[in-house]
Amino acid sequence: MKTDKPTTKIIAGTHKGKVLELPSLDVTRSSKSMLKESLFNVLQFDIIDKIFIESFAGSGSIGLEAISRGAKRAYFIELDKNSYQILLKNCKLVDIEKCQTIQGNTFVQTPLILDFLRNSKDEIVLYVDPPFDYREGMEDIYKKSFHMIEEITATNIFMIVVEHVSSLEIPEVLGKFSLDKTRKFGKSALSYYSYTK
Repeated sequence: MKTDKPTTKIIAGTHKGKVLELPSLDVTRSSKSMLKESLFNVLQFDIIDKIFIESFAGSGSIGLEAISRGAKRAYFIELDKNSYQILLKNCKLVDIEKCQTIQGNTFVQTPLILDFLRNSKDEIVLYVDPPFDYREGMEDIYKKSFHMIEEITATNIFMIVVEHVSSLEIPEVLGKFSLDKTRKFGKSALSYYSYTK
């Protein structure tokens, strides 16, 4: 019986090469390294000193990559108990001082964090990665994610990135934010939103 746990590595920065554990693949889907690399090629030095919020964090591999590349702090929100334990382990391995982990519902916790940070001078990168495998009760997960973005009133958002299935039709405008671009990687895609000019 194969007991190898799925893992991923931090690609670049101060924690380059650190091996992160991934939750079992039936619960979460690791963000492909190609997709992760593309995200940080877009963000480049813009990630430095930003606050990074990873909604539906899973293993936290995206937010921890952000910390490795100079993000000031990362908030991780994950509901699943097992995934959350792995997330905690990964944060301790990288830099627990810069990590704030929350076990709870993304749709409740993300607005609370944004509200808490609304008077901060720091800019925020919000990464929203809803589960792909519409498990029971998740059929409207994208709709709820888009609604959550539409409701954002904070003015210190630098960028919002949504990871989604490539086949999904993405709204051009969500509240105060407009779609800048979408990059596709097989079944997955990243869509970037910023304030409507």
